[in-house]
Amino acid sequence: MPFAVVLILLVFGSILFHILSPWTFTPLASNWSKVDFTVDVTLWVTAGVFVSVNLFMAYCVIRFRTRKGVTAKFEPENKKLEYWLTGITAVGVAAMLTPGLFVWAQFVDVPEEAHVVEAVGQQWHWTFRYPGADGKFGEVDNERITADNPLGIDPDDPNGKDDIVVLNPEAHIPIDKPVKFLLRSKDVLHDFAVAQFRVKMDLVPGMDTYLWLTPTIAGRYELLCEELCGIAHHTMRGAVVVEEAKDFDTWLANQQTFDESQNLVAGNASVGAAQYAVCAACHGQQGEGLQAMNAPKLAGQSPWYLKRQILAYKNGLRGVHEDDTFGRQMAPMAATLVDEASINNVVAHIQTLPDNASQATVQGDIARGARLASVCAYCHGKDGMGNRSVNAPRYAGMTDWYLARQLQNFKGGVRGAHPEDYYGMQMGFMGRILKDDAAINDLVAYINTLDAERPEAMAARNGE
Repeated sequence: MPFAVVLILLVFGSILFHILSPWTFTPLASNWSKVDFTVDVTLWVTAGVFVSVNLFMAYCVIRFRTRKGVTAKFEPENKKLEYWLTGITAVGVAAMLTPGLFVWAQFVDVPEEAHVVEAVGQQWHWTFRYPGADGKFGEVDNERITADNPLGIDPDDPNGKDDIVVLNPEAHIPIDKPVKFLLRSKDVLHDFAVAQFRVKMDLVPGMDTYLWLTPTIAGRYELLCEELCGIAHHTMRGAVVVEEAKDFDTWLANQQTFDESQNLVAGNASVGAAQYAVCAACHGQQGEGLQAMNAPKLAGQSPWYLKRQILAYKNGLRGVHEDDTFGRQMAPMAATLVDEASINNVVAHIQTLPDNASQATVQGDIARGARLASVCAYCHGKDGMGNRSVNAPRYAGMTDWYLARQLQNFKGGVRGAHPEDYYGMQMGFMGRILKDDAAINDLVAYINTLDAERPEAMAARNGE
């Protein structure tokens, strides 16, 4: 009898939990309402089976419990019961499968007028490509992937020269227009998933996959990889922005083509020298950095990273958090560079400055730091020199106290809190694996050993 009570309570408790549960679907924002219907059918069929089976078991426990003077009747077969069970099971399975077949038939039938976007996955980063004015994609091959050509586009294919490349993890699509996402992986299995769209698909190395949808509600939707793709899988996030057609066209027109990305206009270092005078007051005449001014070393840092950070300050992605004291100081300074040409000029001048070794100030357990750095090396490289294709800057030979402070900022949410600061957000996830300040110091102490020009670094690395 107690067992029967437990079964009955299990049934009613499950129903009550479903009614009161805070776990609900995200609002539907695409044409795929059929997916929700399919899930609902599956839920009701399985719920009906669950309730029926458990209540029947409770009934049997009560009805056929041991009683004095009652003997069980042995009946090893009951064809009538077997027929009923077979029929009910067949109906239940058909009820669950049939809606899915209709959904799949629509899923593989992409509208001819659909906009086409290529989404490319790489540990742990999203990039995108749009066809240019000719409406055709250029040929791609992973063997052509370099730091300057992260999508592997064939530079000799005329169809690829006007391809629009988006090297940050944010795609834009027009509302109420069908969109086909071509999916490609550079390395391992990934998965393209936006919960509000209700459709998802794996990115399989060596083959092209796809999905399509018609977005119905404007907004910014989080893009996730839902295929375990390595140690930093949880950081592989981006966004899909759904907007009016005119806003989409404006955004697309402001993006860079592949040909433009291969023929960037270099800044004028001579002009940049005069503009750098403002920067030199804190960062030093030679870009060496001044700890007393809380200004890190700039000399030797990757130019694309310097430019991105200046733009981040100008656009309000950095220096807005109330606890980011020094970042808030930088924001108005970056604003003095009024246009992209000015930024390019300053960055060009910084590239002419001598890349002298910065002084080591952070001490820690180098051996432990080496173990922690094994995760960092996936993006920043074993030598710590950075990797442009995954937007990971150089940290070897850079200012160690600044590295420590930024890791603390990432860990504490001071940096990377802005919803459009994708790389900061990604580093926030990674920073939280460093449990305390001691772990940060150990990691930075090891990073100091990556600077071959620093004698004490070499000695530390060699265990001297």
